[in-house]
Amino acid sequence: MNTNRIARPLLYAALVVCALLTTVPFAWGVSGSLRSLDDIRSDPGALFPHHLTFGNFTRLFETQGFGTFLGNSIVVASIVVAGNIVAASAAGYALAKLDFGGKRLAFGAVMAALMVPFTAVFVPQFVITVDAGLADTLTGIALPSAALPMSVFVMRQYALSVPDELLEAARIDGAGEFRIFFRIFLPLAGPAVATITIMSFLASWNNFIWPLIVAQSMSTYTLPVGLAATSQAAAHVTDYGLLLAGAVVVMLPVLVLFLFLQRYFVQGIAGTGMR
Repeated sequence: MNTNRIARPLLYAALVVCALLTTVPFAWGVSGSLRSLDDIRSDPGALFPHHLTFGNFTRLFETQGFGTFLGNSIVVASIVVAGNIVAASAAGYALAKLDFGGKRLAFGAVMAALMVPFTAVFVPQFVITVDAGLADTLTGIALPSAALPMSVFVMRQYALSVPDELLEAARIDGAGEFRIFFRIFLPLAGPAVATITIMSFLASWNNFIWPLIVAQSMSTYTLPVGLAATSQAAAHVTDYGLLLAGAVVVMLPVLVLFLFLQRYFVQGIAGTGMR
């Protein structure tokens, strides 16, 4: 009992410290977005602006091409999320509930893909994209992330918790696999779908390296790439206020999506560990 009384406050203290360490960079970024460039350069470490200004956000939305960058990011993220919900969900369902030749090998390939860093595959991935005629297109930016290995793994683990008897009853009633997948499995897999929605949206929305490689003109820049390309002030000095304002704008959709889906996200993560 005494041990628990000591351990619990220590645990809470450790959680508070971790929360503060995580929050400070975010707070500094929001503060910097409300400061002028001169203010940031004179006191870079300040957490509170000396002179509050919304000029960075005004200049951001007036920046040439900002609407295009935002629209491109929305299109790419929509393709990636839709692809993961359908393709990764179908792959995870097949790996968990269907018997076919090479099933173990296919799952092993998914696990291997999780372990390979992007830097090891982006060159052949780029060559394939160019050969397919998808360079400098939004499709070329989105397709490589349309079925993320992590999404397949999460859906496969969640599908293992769905009773086989339920699917067998549907087959006895004459339902085909496509109907079972779309009408029975996907509605039951809401938490897992929410999980892969958040993960795939985050991976697409914040992706910088791949869009930078594939996009060869400003018309196909996504928001992170476009902001980096247009954040240069006079004399090639980085306009940190503008850049931080852009970072805040980039973060907002992710935060809003997580706030709406966090309950299902937690259920989905918990469900992957059931088996």
